[in-house]
Amino acid sequence: MADPRFHRRSGPFRLAEIAERVGVALSSGSDPGRLFDDLAPLQSAGPTNISFLDNVRYVDAFVASGAGACILSAAHAARAPDGMTLLVCEQPYRAYALVAQMFYPRVAPEPGVAPSAVIGQNVVLGDGCRIEPGAVIGARAEIGARTLIGPNAVVGKGVVIGPDSVVGANASVSHALVGARVTIYPGVRIGQDGFGFAPDPKGYVKVPQLGRVVVHDDVEIGANTTIDRGSGPDTVIGAGSFIDNLVQIGHNVQLGRGCVIVAQVGISGSTKLGDFVVLGGKVGVAGHLSIGAGAKLAARSGVTKDVPPGATYGGFPAIPIREWRKQTAILSRLTKKSG
Repeated sequence: MADPRFHRRSGPFRLAEIAERVGVALSSGSDPGRLFDDLAPLQSAGPTNISFLDNVRYVDAFVASGAGACILSAAHAARAPDGMTLLVCEQPYRAYALVAQMFYPRVAPEPGVAPSAVIGQNVVLGDGCRIEPGAVIGARAEIGARTLIGPNAVVGKGVVIGPDSVVGANASVSHALVGARVTIYPGVRIGQDGFGFAPDPKGYVKVPQLGRVVVHDDVEIGANTTIDRGSGPDTVIGAGSFIDNLVQIGHNVQLGRGCVIVAQVGISGSTKLGDFVVLGGKVGVAGHLSIGAGAKLAARSGVTKDVPPGATYGGFPAIPIREWRKQTAILSRLTKKSG
């Protein structure tokens, strides 16, 4: 159960309301008027709690659970304890996420500007914004309605941030246009100079970085991630993308819609990712490459060439995942023989 000191709970909700909102089927004999007041893990859930089962590793916990209701696939329904109401669907984890949003909806910030915040000239603050202590907003910036600017965050001059967004504590945003419902977690750096210089026998020559960062709607950017502004073309983050903590995105990089970038990934400048690309943890991508729509890169892959749409690659240098696994198995056998 969530700690009420940090999370505000809604409800209770009737079972029929939950099923309708989420789009799941109820097990036969269920009471549609039964009330549920919270979510809880299988191991600790009680009769008024809803839990979920999505991983076969937790089947034993499910069988022994005291949860009043459980979200699960039809494959596990037969093993349910007596008296447990079942919410059956094809994607239990997705359904759980929607139920969790019902009980713990995103709450609009309490409007207001802290006395210690510094607001530049000609700044536009939308209705219901909250600007917390120590925040700095540069001249001509535009902050959308109900957006929260966290403590000591810095929003540079001319930056535009859409409605219902969050800029976390100590984050900085410059040279950027940010869409609606974007969450920028603490310590993020957006819009700083890209890593651009021209070689010269007398020493490197700095290349001015004249582009922007354009972040489309419904994006999450994890803590301490850095996104450099473009050198001429913009750096673009596609709508609905999820970027984990400690990710580096270089200048001119373009992410398509719905990309998932896991922690400690580095994407070099001018590389383009198609829609719904997934990069596992610590993947490194060289510059000026194309990663096709729907491609997946296994954790710690090193990408040195273009990846076709829909492909799954792994290893260094990254190759089709089956080839990489085959090479790994052969190398393992050779090592054992030589030993």
